[in-house]
Amino acid sequence: MRALPVSSLRTVVAALVVLAALVVPAEPLGLLALSVEGLLGAALLLLLPARAVRQAATVLGLVLGAVGVVAVLDAAFRSVLARPFDPLLDAASVSAGVEFVAGSAGPLAATAAVLGAVLVALAVLVGVTLSVRHLAGLAVAHRRTTARTLAALTPVWLACALLGAPVASAGAALLVRDHAVQIRDGLADAEAFAAELAVDAHRDTDGLLSALAGKDVVVAFVESYGRDALPLVAPRLAAGTAELDAAGFASRSGFLTSPVVGGNSWLAHATFLSGLRVHDQRRYAALVDSDRTTLTSAFGAAGWRTAGVMPGTTREWPEAAFYGYDTLLDHPALAYRGPDHGWATVPDQYTLAAFQRAERQEPHEPVMAEIALVTSHAPWAYVPPVLDWAAVGDGSVYADIPPGPAEYGGAVAYSLDSLVSWVQTYGDDDLVLLVLGDHQPSAAVTGGGDTADVPISVVTRDEAVLDRIADWGWTPGLHPDDDAPVWPMESFRDRFLTAFSAEPDHPAR
Repeated sequence: MRALPVSSLRTVVAALVVLAALVVPAEPLGLLALSVEGLLGAALLLLLPARAVRQAATVLGLVLGAVGVVAVLDAAFRSVLARPFDPLLDAASVSAGVEFVAGSAGPLAATAAVLGAVLVALAVLVGVTLSVRHLAGLAVAHRRTTARTLAALTPVWLACALLGAPVASAGAALLVRDHAVQIRDGLADAEAFAAELAVDAHRDTDGLLSALAGKDVVVAFVESYGRDALPLVAPRLAAGTAELDAAGFASRSGFLTSPVVGGNSWLAHATFLSGLRVHDQRRYAALVDSDRTTLTSAFGAAGWRTAGVMPGTTREWPEAAFYGYDTLLDHPALAYRGPDHGWATVPDQYTLAAFQRAERQEPHEPVMAEIALVTSHAPWAYVPPVLDWAAVGDGSVYADIPPGPAEYGGAVAYSLDSLVSWVQTYGDDDLVLLVLGDHQPSAAVTGGGDTADVPISVVTRDEAVLDRIADWGWTPGLHPDDDAPVWPMESFRDRFLTAFSAEPDHPAR
């Protein structure tokens, strides 16, 4: 069998590159599809004078290459965050991803990842552009053959499109259209969100949270604790419920629907605390620039000391002022002296122990705290056992404890076990604990991903607290039933403030 001449091989490769860029973005048939953009592009080049073909082919190639880059980004964002890439807003997600890689695998790996992504993008742009120029030159050199081919394929595409056959592709054009609509809708959403921000039913309301007077209220977010985790941790939830019952604590559980999946945890935190759906960075920026009442600021205004406990925050966080914390226990303030196992380096039990030392030593004024538990954050590099609390110390004990298996279910179970043990050890009649997930993990982790639901539980010894939420219909115990109530995460702030304020008939959201 004779090898193809170099010129013929170059033409085959160029055709495959262009076809891939045209049809792969949205077509299940892939390279077998017939692209309308390719037909239109070829027709345009045939209509141009010969001297303009090279320049036009360069422009078409760059545009098609850019579409290819966006298609790759779309695929990456859908696989991790269950949504397409947003050209205007996702710089924050990209930078957060770089920080995550740096924390998990080191700065060299993060630099290599960034350089690799840039090189891939450049390779796509250059490769597609050169391929379009090569094919354009051939098309113009063989105008009659090209025209006849177009005349034959165009009615085929039209017939397939009318019949709904998937072979008729408009993937590249649809991708451009979808992102144009996304940008348009995003700009309109900014105006709608500004109107939502202007209305706050609980701003300057008297009697907020009076039913919780004297209580320590702790909101603990468990990273990536979604509905899909429940089958993996069901035995631990059952054991935890029994252990809490034995210690005199009761619990009730339901579901909230997070605005995000797979990452962007700060958007879920903002949604839960503010009572507004914050599903993108534009909304987040507008929110933290407002005077919106958050659960944290409501507790602060009602006389509680407020604390944010953020072991994953390693640099300045100006948005903290918006939430109204009296104190911020970030990574430096937690004074962890244990080994560095990557981004989620601080074990959850240490985080809880450091919070207990800093804010709940007797005597203390009532505290409301938001705590981020990050051991269950991918890639679950370090999952230690739950230790005796007296052994935790400054965290150096973890240097002698090898990591457990890097496994999602085990990491979530450790986070929950740490919370149960903390309540057993340090809980009292004046503790109210809310524990919830921030978002579902990426679908690739559990094979699920059909919903964005996360479990939420309230734990307390005070029956009066549970009486206040009896009409919520939540499931007894730490494991919500499959048919337990499901609320939008943004509805929780108003429901909670209504239930525990002096005006129990205040209209809920």
